[in-house]
Amino acid sequence: MSELTPLELPIGPYVFDAVAAGPTDGEPVLLLHGFPEGAWAWRFVQPQLADAGYRVVAPDQRGYSPRARPTEPSDFTIETLVGDVVAFADHLGWDTFHLVGHDWGGALAWHTAGRHPERIRTLSVVSTPHPVAFTRAKKAGPGPDGEDQATKSGYIDTFRSPEAEDLILADDRALFRLLLDGSGLDAESAAHYVDRFATREAMSGALNWYRGADPADADGLGPITAPTLYLWGTEDIALGRMAAELTAEQVEAPYRFEVLDGVSHWVPEEVPDVAATMILDHLAQP
Repeated sequence: MSELTPLELPIGPYVFDAVAAGPTDGEPVLLLHGFPEGAWAWRFVQPQLADAGYRVVAPDQRGYSPRARPTEPSDFTIETLVGDVVAFADHLGWDTFHLVGHDWGGALAWHTAGRHPERIRTLSVVSTPHPVAFTRAKKAGPGPDGEDQATKSGYIDTFRSPEAEDLILADDRALFRLLLDGSGLDAESAAHYVDRFATREAMSGALNWYRGADPADADGLGPITAPTLYLWGTEDIALGRMAAELTAEQVEAPYRFEVLDGVSHWVPEEVPDVAATMILDHLAQP
């Protein structure tokens, strides 16, 4: 199994922590994590991609890396976050690269592929529907099965509120533990993320992704023109089937949609071998 090597990515005034694996001359793959993960979320997937000959880098993103943690939500706009992704690739010397994202990292991957199609070789998104599909599903109301994306997304308003840090960190992060345990995350990963967010500063860095987001971010994003793989678990507590199925309408390229029956939101942690196999198959397509 390929070794994960620490790496620093100096971008502007910040230094992002990252881990790298695989041969330096391998085709480049960038892995973007979600909330409240970090590069550690890819610890089982990344070595498998590297073993197949890819050069794989997974950063701790803005707000998660201690030396890249601005305090204002205005420093977390989608334009700024996309700029980070492009800057990572530039620093690594990657003119084009394969892009993989989960949760918030998945949303960022959609935006990066839509805004910089010339940089993306292939796109693989885990859990997160295309932003336009998500918005449509959220506005649609309950589907025939009673599922309602607006209800599933109700936590976002809480995360955006000024009281969020106090609420989540209270009683030794009791609510945080409850949220992670109730969402299907395994005990080892949940404990790791709870330990990582022991301070208000760290929690604010992650929550600012929600505060910096704008519902209008999806406007004008345009179709995705890179070959795209989308993985979605049927037990995802936050992202429903309607948005997942509507995503196909936003891709004008070879598109593969894989439904993972019985799998939760936490695909990279729960079924890493399945995710790695499907991603590798996608990367290898001509």
